[in-house]
Amino acid sequence: MQGVVRDDVRAAAGAAQTEIVSKTDALNQAIAEKVGQQKYKVWFENSTKLNIADGYLRIGVPNLFIANWIEKHFSSQIKQAVKEVTGEDKKLSFSLDAAIAEQQRRTNMSIQSQPAQNPVSRSATAEKMVGLSTVKLKMSLDDFVVGQSNQLAFSAAMAVASEEKSPFNPLFVHGGYGVGKTHLLQGICNAVRKKRPGTNWLYLSAEDFVNQFVLALKTKKLEAFRRRMRQSDLLAIDDIHFLASKPSTQEEFLHTFNTIDLAGKQVVLASDAHPKLIGQLSDKLVNRFICGMVVKIENPDFQTRCQICRQFASAKGASVPESVIRYISENLRTNVRELEGALLKVIAYSGLQNQKITLESAREILAEHLSRTDPIVHISDIESAVAAYFGISAADLHSAKKDRTISIARHFSMYLARKHTKMSSPEIGRCMGNKNHATVLLACRKVEEQIQQNSDLQWHGPSGNRVVKAKTILSNLETEIAG
Repeated sequence: MQGVVRDDVRAAAGAAQTEIVSKTDALNQAIAEKVGQQKYKVWFENSTKLNIADGYLRIGVPNLFIANWIEKHFSSQIKQAVKEVTGEDKKLSFSLDAAIAEQQRRTNMSIQSQPAQNPVSRSATAEKMVGLSTVKLKMSLDDFVVGQSNQLAFSAAMAVASEEKSPFNPLFVHGGYGVGKTHLLQGICNAVRKKRPGTNWLYLSAEDFVNQFVLALKTKKLEAFRRRMRQSDLLAIDDIHFLASKPSTQEEFLHTFNTIDLAGKQVVLASDAHPKLIGQLSDKLVNRFICGMVVKIENPDFQTRCQICRQFASAKGASVPESVIRYISENLRTNVRELEGALLKVIAYSGLQNQKITLESAREILAEHLSRTDPIVHISDIESAVAAYFGISAADLHSAKKDRTISIARHFSMYLARKHTKMSSPEIGRCMGNKNHATVLLACRKVEEQIQQNSDLQWHGPSGNRVVKAKTILSNLETEIAG
């Protein structure tokens, strides 16, 4: 009888242990979904041990750096994951785990003891990150369509690609989505690779730079990271506005930039906004960026749009009538991606239906597409109208300043962008100084309440203090935008 009881106890204990393991696996999976697979691999996969007990989620970590980083950046996502898996709220508790620390130490020693990889065997991504001269990126300067909107930027890119000594440093290219910034950066790298094969160049996004910097800190390989970045003859970084609100990474990038610049080497950057309009970017970086060549790529004009469509159709091996090219170019005016997307839709549909492309068929195919794209009002129009009305600059709207005048202006800018464009909240946030999408949603709600109540809004303009009804402000701004 006692043996049967012991067996039951062991079975119950085994079932409980299985349930704990199952919950832990589910929790790890939920956390990965919340924070993203890449961040999960960096910060959780081999760096944490989770245990749910006594109303707590206990998180074992190898060192205090990882504990502090996870607590600061991922606490809310972890709590949400715990709630989903267990159905209960749990407090978080961090503790140092010697076993994890030892495992990481052994892994690092194993990696360091391995012979250097043969460059030929590297993956394409790894090659791109170290800037091997054998790598060819997708885009080149040869197939970049030049027009009035991008002539200066293209000329600057050609100068950088052809001159061994930096003609200006940095070359900072900015403009809206899909106007060719990435194309120019990759084109410069490919031109340098072709003309000067021995050049040590490196192309990556600012997000890659941030992730590699954080990983270098975590794995104590900061010197290797710095050598890889600072020994570049050409460093091309896309979406540099991603560094906004990341002071530690900004400081690291500033030192990287200074080292390359002092060596007479080249830095090329691309951003959605002018350096002065990138919110939460340090003054030191802004000053370094504007001391070089800052050039804007405007939305392509009609002739450029037509040429882009012709080139795209030729690359696809499709026969597209000039009337269709002109129709698409007249109706889609903002960026290259929209043009190519619309033309691809026409080509694909005609191919599937096995019929020739005609103006009539293009109009029918693109009827819904055109109704959803290319808004009449653009966010730049809204920002200009709002800045002028409140007596501030567009740079103030993108900044982190929170005084009354700028806050009211920023809220109305976000509200009008949400109302009059088809941009999502994250897109509006990125355009307005890399703000979080939740900030945009809160701003829109606040303005809606003020308009419903027709609240008196007070701010300080160039002519002194002003008090105006919310509905009057909205009416004045919408009239200005429409005009």
